Amino acid sequence: MERNLEKTLDDVNNTESIIGCILADHAGLCLGVKGNASTESAGIIAAIADQVAKLEPKSPAPIISLQNENSSTFH
Repeated sequence: MERNLEKTLDDVNNTESIIGCILADHAGLCLGVKGNASTESAGIIAAIADQVAKLEPKSPAPIISLQNENSSTFH
């Protein structure tokens, strides 16, 4: 399982314009981080994902993308 997590993090982090990514479980536990991202963000990202999931409850788990003028970070 750990190999799958690492591959997912590498794939996302190697995407053009992505500078970092965090993979967290539903409780906010950080499962992995790559690039310019902080493990300390996992809890808040999981909380945001939980709220977003309530908007469309029958959809798959959301992917959160934080963007500014210079970069994007997927969580």
